[in-house]
Amino acid sequence: MNKSAVHYPWFKREDMDGFFALFQNNLADFVIIAVSMLGMGYPKEIVFGKVIPGAAIAVLVGNLYYAYTANRLAKKEGRTDVTALAYGISTPVMFVFLFGVLLPAKTIVGDPELAWKIAVGACLVSGVIEIMVSFIGRWVHKHIPRAAMLGALAGIALAFIAGEMLFKTLEVPVVGLVVLAIVIVGIIGKIRMPFNIPASLFAIIMGTIIAYSMGESSFSQIADGLGDLGFYPFIPTAAAFEGSIQLFTTLTAVLAVVIPITIYNAVETMNNVEAVATLGDKYDVKECMAVDGVGTVLGTFFGGAFPTTVYMASVGSKWMGAGRGYSILNGIVYVVAALFGLIAAISSIIPVSAIAPIMVFVGISMVATAFQSNKSKYFMAVSIAMLPYFANYIMTRFNNNAEEVVSGISSAIVPLGQGAMFSGIILGAITVYVIDKNFKRAAMFSIVGFLFSFFGIMHAPKLAFNAAPSYEIGYLLMAVYFIYYAYKGVRVLSEPDMDEPIIKEKSG
Repeated sequence: MNKSAVHYPWFKREDMDGFFALFQNNLADFVIIAVSMLGMGYPKEIVFGKVIPGAAIAVLVGNLYYAYTANRLAKKEGRTDVTALAYGISTPVMFVFLFGVLLPAKTIVGDPELAWKIAVGACLVSGVIEIMVSFIGRWVHKHIPRAAMLGALAGIALAFIAGEMLFKTLEVPVVGLVVLAIVIVGIIGKIRMPFNIPASLFAIIMGTIIAYSMGESSFSQIADGLGDLGFYPFIPTAAAFEGSIQLFTTLTAVLAVVIPITIYNAVETMNNVEAVATLGDKYDVKECMAVDGVGTVLGTFFGGAFPTTVYMASVGSKWMGAGRGYSILNGIVYVVAALFGLIAAISSIIPVSAIAPIMVFVGISMVATAFQSNKSKYFMAVSIAMLPYFANYIMTRFNNNAEEVVSGISSAIVPLGQGAMFSGIILGAITVYVIDKNFKRAAMFSIVGFLFSFFGIMHAPKLAFNAAPSYEIGYLLMAVYFIYYAYKGVRVLSEPDMDEPIIKEKSG
């Protein structure tokens, strides 16, 4: 058989199923981005004139490239059943950038345009890091414990996503509680919604209807939303470079969020590509990680502030029998939607109270995943990795306006909140390796904590030499303590069977 003569179709019937599945995922992300940024006080000119178009460019570039790689694989292997990888805004990373970058940046600098530039700079840095990580991704995956990485992300999810959005949910309880009930029944309880409508879509529809019928939203919002339809040209910008300067000078606390979440994003791309490989479509993992980084970088040149990734939905698209057409169509549709203000119209019409409960679910699902993805013996490590973001939340939300109150609660809140992602990962990793009785590794992560504190990457307001002396000494003493056990040996106390509940319910 002449492999080069294989006819791999541009589009087939199954591509429509793949398109709608991927379309719903990306649409939800775009609307959440818009609604959240508007709620933070970012003007429409930035949200719909810069951020959404930039995100659309990133989605277009990646989808077209993955359609190309699908065609390349089909010709190489002489198959017509190859499925292009699903690609778009990374949902967990999107929430981290919303509430770990855009929100604190605006809170700290007070200027939405400068805060947007900082976020675009962070996205540029993220894209560049992901390209670099494509060469060392497997090493990172092997040496940073999953419990530590996911635990730190769960800290963001609990404080800034689930917690913050629960507040938004209950600001309009007549809407929020009903939508929350639909989310619990349909998404968590997995109970089918009327007419087989996806639970998240049904929740948004019902929440929007209730909000308008109960007077919690004004019908003038619909007119405003339709008024947002228009032409939003894709204009290149150098905002990323100005924002990057801010990241490496005055906002290192924000930079500290970017590096770990990018590594997480790269590892998730690796996992998702490998999952598709088990179904027969073997793509180059390193190439895919680099493509995600390039797509992210190109998006920043048009104002985009959110990294992209290969979706786990790629597996679903493969099961549907989709080819490359769904990927091409997805990229084109989002460019058109961003160009003519369709995302702007939808975001203006849907009230925040109809979206917030879904975001609560996203937050708690990230927390649950952090535990479900790890053995029960590592639950303590996941938990301790979450804690620094409790301090980061208080610092971000209150320190500027109530600095004396925050310091009066504890002098540790602000330094613990600075670089919370790194300190969460380090504390989580130390705990993992102590649980495994690998005290040399625990000492190594303690040394990393010393170095990061010394250079001001964490526990300090900016990069500097000898930036956090007390923390430096503390981490060094931790390292000495662990080295002692590494060479002395340990006597392990009796432990419960970690495959069974530690506390069992009494009968009778």
